[in-house]
Amino acid sequence: MVDIKISVKLKQACPNTRLAVIQSDVKYQKENRTLWNEIEKLTGNIKNTLSQEQIAKLPVIRHTREAYLSLGKEPARYRCSAESLLRRIVKGKDLYRINNVVDIINFISLSFHFSIGCYDFNQLIEPIVFDIGRKDETYQAIGRGKMNIEDLPVFRDNKGAFGSPTSDSERTMSTDKTREIVVIIIDFNKSDSLQESLEKTLFCLKRYAAAKNAYYSII
Repeated sequence: MVDIKISVKLKQACPNTRLAVIQSDVKYQKENRTLWNEIEKLTGNIKNTLSQEQIAKLPVIRHTREAYLSLGKEPARYRCSAESLLRRIVKGKDLYRINNVVDIINFISLSFHFSIGCYDFNQLIEPIVFDIGRKDETYQAIGRGKMNIEDLPVFRDNKGAFGSPTSDSERTMSTDKTREIVVIIIDFNKSDSLQESLEKTLFCLKRYAAAKNAYYSII
């Protein structure tokens, strides 16, 4: 199982933080039609039942925003990925179609409102620490270019920071060449739904990405 922990500094600032972690072999494919049927049902329901004003008040989103504020980061400027996905759907925009594994992660995030990282295990240099971004620290974020991660909650390995609830880095992102992934579900308030989200993620990875040799834990 991947070696990961939460730093003392982050735990002091956000004492209720937990991580659900999955390490697994997977098989990538461009698209899984059965999965997309489920995604389309979910996004249709979100469009019909949720407004832009309600998103920030959803408990998991609200706790994530509060964690950002406690670290000195403006949550409206550096929105967590789950909030950004929900806002995209409510605005009537289509969800990105990337590949079956990334689509699973987006499906789980939209279902439970957690921000979730998905990384290529072979690009990580253990141990991994969930920490706080350092002064003037940056990385090349997926689809965003160079991103300022100072004061953001960030994942760090022996090569440097590589992920955050806002956007992950290009260095460790999963691609269609990835064969082993690490999925990290980020919970800032000991949410009751974390265990369910972990189980649903495992189920979807097995069903839609032929996952095997899966290891998982909550820390």
